Order: sequence, then C-alpha cells, then structure tokens
Amino acid sequence: MKNAVHFGAGNIGRGFIGKLLADADVSVTFADVDTPLVDQLSHKQEYKVKVVGSECQTDTVTYVTAVNSASDEVIERIVRTDLVTTAVGPNVLDIIAKTIATGIARRFEAGNKAPLNIIACENMVRGTTHLKTQVYQHLDQALHAKADELVGFVDSAVDRIVPPAEAANDDPLAVTVESFSEWIVDEQQFKGDIPNIPGMEKTDNLMAFVERKLFTLNTGHCITAYLGCLKGHRTIREAINDPEIQADVKQAMHESGEVLIRRYGFDRELHNAYIDKILSRFANPYLVDEVDRVGRQPIRKLGPNDRLIKPLLGTIEYGTKNSALLKGIAAALKYQNSDDPQAVELQSSLTEKGISSTLSDYTGLDTNSQEVAEIERIFNTL
Repeated sequence: MKNAVHFGAGNIGRGFIGKLLADADVSVTFADVDTPLVDQLSHKQEYKVKVVGSECQTDTVTYVTAVNSASDEVIERIVRTDLVTTAVGPNVLDIIAKTIATGIARRFEAGNKAPLNIIACENMVRGTTHLKTQVYQHLDQALHAKADELVGFVDSAVDRIVPPAEAANDDPLAVTVESFSEWIVDEQQFKGDIPNIPGMEKTDNLMAFVERKLFTLNTGHCITAYLGCLKGHRTIREAINDPEIQADVKQAMHESGEVLIRRYGFDRELHNAYIDKILSRFANPYLVDEVDRVGRQPIRKLGPNDRLIKPLLGTIEYGTKNSALLKGIAAALKYQNSDDPQAVELQSSLTEKGISSTLSDYTGLDTNSQEVAEIERIFNTL
C-alpha cells in the first residue's frame, strides 16, 4: 500500500492515524475544510509531533500533503488511493459520506478495480459500519454490488490521548500526543491484502476491544472530568491526582471491568493492569487536558450505547456492583458549561422535567428503577 486519504487534519488526525500511516511509508493526503490548515500542510508537507510518556521525543512526519475536503481534488485522490481513513468526529461522518460515495463512483468509472479499504477511526462503536450505511445512501444502487466486492468498510477501535495543541505561533502544525496508542481493526472486513502498518493491530473479535476501551478509557476519562469539575479542578491530571476522585474512578473502572471479564473472558489480572495503565495515562505530567474538553457533550456521553450507561446496563445484566458508575452518572448530570449546547440543554431539562424524567429521556433507564432512584439520591448529595 502506498497512498492514503485521511479525512480530518486536526490534532488527532495529524498526531495519531496520520503519523502511523506516514511512519509506515504511506503517502498521506489530509482532507479538511480548514483552508489555512490545508494550505500550511500542502506547503510544508511535514509537521512535528511531540510524543510524551516517561520521556519526551519530537518526531517529524513527512510525505504528507493536504486538499480541501469540499473540493473535486479530494474525489480525484479517492479514485487513485489504496486506503481512506477518518478522524473527524462521529457527527461529521454523515457529512463526508457523500464525498466518499462520489469518489467510489468515479473510481469505478475510471476502471480502477483495485481493492479500497475505508476505516473510520472515531470514538464510536462500529463507526465504519455506520459510515457505510451513509455512503450507500449516496451511491447509485446499481454500484452497490461492485462496492460490496471491491470496497472494504473496516471497523476499528482507537485509543490515544491527544489534547488541544498549545503550539507556538511559528509552528501551528505541531501537535503533542501521549506515547501510548492503540488502533485495532477487524481483520475480517478488509478487501484484498491487509496493509502492514506498525501500530495497527488485527483481531477477529473487535467488539471485545471496542468495549474494553469504551468501558475503561472513556468511562474513566469522563468520570474524572465530571468529578473534577465539581471540585474545581482544571485538568484531568489535577483531578486524577485528587485521592478521592482517583478512588471513585478506579472503582468505576473495576465495576465496568467486571462486565468485560464476564462478557468476553478477559484475564482479570491483565485487565486490572490495563486499568492501572489508564490511570497512569491520566496523570501524565506532560499532557495538559482540560476537564471541560473531556466533559463536553454530556448528552451524547449519557446515551444508552455510550461510556456511562452501557457499562451500567452490563452491571444490571450480570447483577454486579455499580455504585461508582452511578456516582459518575450523577456527576455528569451536574456538568455545567455555557459554551456547550448539550450541557445547556441538559441543565434545562433537569430544571423543567426533574432528574428521573431527564434520565429516562437521554439514557433510556426506567424512571421507576432502583438505579434511577440511586442516581437521584447521589445527585442531591454532590
């Protein structure tokens, strides 16, 4: 594989997927609507990534360029590329689906019968499968069978903390990332040969890893943020270094972890070590990750298939402990941020409808359940 088109030239796109691809000697074309960013990338064709863990190092990513994702140029790139990846956010997948569909149609018109694989690298469950449904809505039905044969829509699970960049004015392309990264793909969904990209792991049981990340990193991250907000902490590191918050977060991850162990047969000791690794990542002194960034969009995070409610439903299914998860959900209901429309909407609903009805509306939980009663009790004590 030689070429990739990557939608999303933001910090995650440049610092995570774009870097892994470029490090594997893939020529990466970023596609984005941010014209100044596109101009800078296409002019410099390289950028710096500061990788921070126990030590810091700065890598230079090369063999990259960029095009505007609303232009015909990106469609022409899709005609010739081997791989399409995304890091645009779940809400933007639907917007880029038409562009990808047009690229696939033009690709077939040009007689390109080489396999094309598409991987949505988003913070969502089966994001590429969702993207496929959207792409097919814009793709002529007469081309669906050919797309089924030649285009692989590969689901993935991604994990890397990439906080907003604090780049100096003289280097707006620079980005900082943690040293840990995980990109796991469903090997059963590729068309043609699976590309050899160091850092991209293959599995035939993707959902186990999707839920492991969702129930551990995502669950712990947002509970850290919401509890941190309540105690006036500014960053995730400050919050997780608060002993009371760390104890609650660790307990919540063990509660969600019990669901994973029972559902997928994860080794208990290895999973406990994974939890400890996540906690150490939150405390990384080189990452400045604000609690408001992690806590934003609380309504999405309270969805029945997302990081708070889905593990809770698992504890109900298996009859296991969930007190710390319930506290995290109560803390999410307390989240206030006038710059976040979802936070404003959530607070309005709480004022107008009360806690139990709001929970029912956004989470699907039964208003008469003991879990809702306990969340309300905790809410009133926070």
